Amino acid sequence: MSDLASALRVEEPVVAGALPASLPAAAAVVPAAVVVVPARGDADESAPPLVAPATPQERIESIDVLRGVSVLGILLININSFGLPFAAYTDPSTYGGASGANFVVWLVNHVLFEGKMRAIFSMLFGASVVILTSRAERRGGGVEIADVYYRRTLWLIAIGVLHAYFIWYGDILFFYGVVGLALFPFRKLSARTLCILGVLLLCVHAVQGVRGIHKAERAARTIAEIETIERAGQALTANQQEQLNSAREQREYFKPDARTIAAEIETTRGGGYIENLKARSHVTASLQSDVFYRYLIWDIAGMLLLGMGLMKLGVFDASRSVRFYVFMAIVGYGVGVPLATVLSLRWAHSGFDVTAMFRYIRAPDDIVRFSVAAGHIAVVMLICKSGVLPATRRALAKVGRMALTNYLLMSVLCTLLFYGYGLGMFAELERFELLYVVVIVWGVNVIVSMIWLTYFRFGPIEWAWRSLTYAKVQPMWLPNQPAATAVAASAR
Repeated sequence: MSDLASALRVEEPVVAGALPASLPAAAAVVPAAVVVVPARGDADESAPPLVAPATPQERIESIDVLRGVSVLGILLININSFGLPFAAYTDPSTYGGASGANFVVWLVNHVLFEGKMRAIFSMLFGASVVILTSRAERRGGGVEIADVYYRRTLWLIAIGVLHAYFIWYGDILFFYGVVGLALFPFRKLSARTLCILGVLLLCVHAVQGVRGIHKAERAARTIAEIETIERAGQALTANQQEQLNSAREQREYFKPDARTIAAEIETTRGGGYIENLKARSHVTASLQSDVFYRYLIWDIAGMLLLGMGLMKLGVFDASRSVRFYVFMAIVGYGVGVPLATVLSLRWAHSGFDVTAMFRYIRAPDDIVRFSVAAGHIAVVMLICKSGVLPATRRALAKVGRMALTNYLLMSVLCTLLFYGYGLGMFAELERFELLYVVVIVWGVNVIVSMIWLTYFRFGPIEWAWRSLTYAKVQPMWLPNQPAATAVAASAR
């Protein structure tokens, strides 16, 4: 499953004056910023609405920067799904090259980015729930906060469904939206309780990885035993044939044969939009139903709850001490990077065997990716606290403010480049060559974000999301821009 990851959001929900002004950049994927002002009660009729979008001045910088890092970093992983056959996303031996520069790129991505960007996205999404609700409630908000939260979340699900079916099957927004529907009641739990719940759910996910080892071993034994019977010239019973077909199907999901890969390439590269829509719909339906509710839900829900807990601990707003973040980086990288490297090399040494994949990759995945993700988060927070690289931080923050737009823009650009209804370059580039595409798309994301936010309050998709949520067209132009001035003048 592609990263995606993860936790794209537009504007973090904020409440003016609800938290210390020193807090830097906070969270999230989903609900955009919300400002809650005192309830009307005895207030005059001209008082502002109880719940309204926040202004850019009320954002927390460190989360915008972290979100920008995440949305750009996730393309390092997703590019393999855009440009290579489905199975090559995880297993480089199936397509795209598994030696030389291709192997190095796979290894570095697998150690530093695969799953780690999605973990950060997920945790930021969870953090956004805390920001939205705690600030709003401190200002006296009531049931209307839940109303805004659930409307935003439902619209996120709708955007995710449209994205997955009509643009790219690797969407993550749908999953965040569905799990997000259950997060609101957890908002008042303590940081410790939220972290414990998150770890418990990730343990369930890890147990599924262990079960995968046994299932893969059983499938391998079944194939070996029944194929031995076939080679001996004995006729297979109906039960044996059914067992063999089932075992081969399990293996071929991860290790498809050349014919299956060729068919995928032919459809994706040579097919028009309708042919790709049909193929994409089949994959999307599986991912958004069986795969999600049986497997991914534990992963995503666990990381969201951890994100809520870590937000309450002050991890994401750069308010902890330098010593804290240095320790966090040392432990995160010290545990995650060596472990991920050793496990990845062991899997490669096995010839990228399916059973070995579950043993070395899937079962220990959560501790590896959380550790490395924690290291990434700590480094970003240290940069924000220190004030270094101001131009880079500003650029990343603007990408983060338009994370939803940039995430969808990546999908549009990459599908037009690789799919048959565009330039049709699917499966034409080796794994290391895909990095050239990543750098170009990054450049587009950064340039578009910096130019757009010079004139507008929100990214275009963020603006549409807000307008749909509030059932009212939100102001788009920044004050003092020509169009904004003209609109204001015409209203007088």
